[in-house]
Amino acid sequence: MIGRAAVILVQPLVVLIHVLGIGVSSSLGYVLPAIIGLESMGIPSPGETALVLAAVLASQHKLQIWLVLVIGIASAILGDNIGYLLGRRLGRGVLTGRGPFRSHRQRAVAAGERFFERHGNKAVFLGRWVALVRVAAAWLAGINHMPFRHFFFWNALGAVTWGTTFGLAGYFGGSAAAHFITQFGLAVAGVVVVVVVGVWLVRRLRERRAAA
Repeated sequence: MIGRAAVILVQPLVVLIHVLGIGVSSSLGYVLPAIIGLESMGIPSPGETALVLAAVLASQHKLQIWLVLVIGIASAILGDNIGYLLGRRLGRGVLTGRGPFRSHRQRAVAAGERFFERHGNKAVFLGRWVALVRVAAAWLAGINHMPFRHFFFWNALGAVTWGTTFGLAGYFGGSAAAHFITQFGLAVAGVVVVVVVGVWLVRRLRERRAAA
């Protein structure tokens, strides 16, 4: 729901930039994927939408897509690590306490807790693909004292696959392609995992045959 609303809100901006050819400086454009870090830290932000918009700008040769992906993925990993540490040290009360977006934060925590109960440690990876869970996943991992090495693995895997998928979808297919991925986030995540595991298995088989 939130991911859908974010894409709907940003579509007029994408169209406006495309039709009018509005110039976007590199310094401003590359701030867009960095917004992902705020969302990953637990601050409700349109990180997914910002990444897609930056990728669309890259498709118009206003930005470099490789740099958009690097900034987006690095921001996701760094933001999640900060969220994890904050959750581990400050606890659940800070995330659900008074302040801006309190009702949204409370809903995110409730959804995240159900998600963690169902998926365990993998929720850090899968939560990256679900807008409502994404904002609270790192905090909840810290609150539940998930071992950091497990958290970092699933966090990095989710950031790399999610950031690359959405970035390239925005670059090659525009906001409509990214909107489709938003609607079927977990299914797309499953496909990505199958592809990654499949490639790894094929390489392992080839290495064994070469060594035999």
